[in-house]
Amino acid sequence: MEWCVSMPKIELHAHLNGSIRDSTLLELAKGLGDKGLIDFSQVEHVILKNDRSLAEVFKLFDVIHILTTDHATVTRITKEVVEDFASENVVYVELRTTPKKNESKGMSKHSYIEAVLEGLRAVSSVDVDFIPHSEELKNLSNPLLSTTNDKCNENTRKKIFVRLLLSIDRRETTEAAMETVMLALEMGHFGVAGIDLSGNPAVGEWVTYLPALKFAREQGLCVTLHCGEVPNSREIHDMLDFLPERIGHACFFEEDHWRKLKSSKIPVELCLTSNIRTLSVPSIDAHHFVDLYNAKHPVVLCTDDSGVFSTSVSNEYKIVRSSFGLGRKEMLELSKNAVEYIFADNTVIRCYDAYELTARDATYCYYVSRQ
Repeated sequence: MEWCVSMPKIELHAHLNGSIRDSTLLELAKGLGDKGLIDFSQVEHVILKNDRSLAEVFKLFDVIHILTTDHATVTRITKEVVEDFASENVVYVELRTTPKKNESKGMSKHSYIEAVLEGLRAVSSVDVDFIPHSEELKNLSNPLLSTTNDKCNENTRKKIFVRLLLSIDRRETTEAAMETVMLALEMGHFGVAGIDLSGNPAVGEWVTYLPALKFAREQGLCVTLHCGEVPNSREIHDMLDFLPERIGHACFFEEDHWRKLKSSKIPVELCLTSNIRTLSVPSIDAHHFVDLYNAKHPVVLCTDDSGVFSTSVSNEYKIVRSSFGLGRKEMLELSKNAVEYIFADNTVIRCYDAYELTARDATYCYYVSRQ
């Protein structure tokens, strides 16, 4: 595990609010209980568990949904989530979140994202790069804009690159989905790099979100889709025909879906622990990681909801190592290849500072530029 923590990693499928710390969730849930908003005794023991059942997972999501209609809470969660990813040597992370409205607390979709950005600015333990580095932005005299070194230097302060994906919830209307896309375009200069489609996979119809997703693509936003979380053959076909830049999960694919996916080379965000906990995959041995990896299909290991599912990016690599026999070289390649699937803008040169891999006794440093 120590070696898995020390290697530099990339996280491309992390739901912001589901990555909340247990200690923070416990504290904030107790506050809700003191206010009579929830029965704290019904969730305290669940928060203190690591191996949660599916029913318990949904119970926590209900509590988190109540908590995250408050600006200060959203800011705190964002700050802590970024700090936690940085502490395990995640060097680039895309955080996805659904912009919320709560009129009783003065929360709009816009102010929700502002609260997220405030959390990014509040991180002090590591440098957070969340602003795309176009020449235009470099010339702005704005103290909130971060800077990126264009050389890999062992002596520079540790840095994590953060980009945001705004999620369209499957419960939303076409108009609400379009509102989220417009917000993503408006906030692009603060690191919003793409659109995600997520939410209860048993709710809604693909045609509802398609106009907003098409518009997002036309405007230059990348798109990732939660695809194949439940058996829905027609929708899976339609999503693959859309040719998104990435998809997540792909648990309930049929043979023709696999053929179409592999021919298209659409990268897949794989969340092993999440798939097991949600009963989407019967066992780790049956996970489709093996087939995709052996087929040399683009894949990236992710957490989904690291807090709720009690996992980490390092733990996902540890699972792959112990379950499928990947060596250190293969895991380093798996992590490095993930850089090819990120949504960061093309003007950014991503330099991952030198990482001392104590278990490997070597320095791992690389540059990536999509030009």
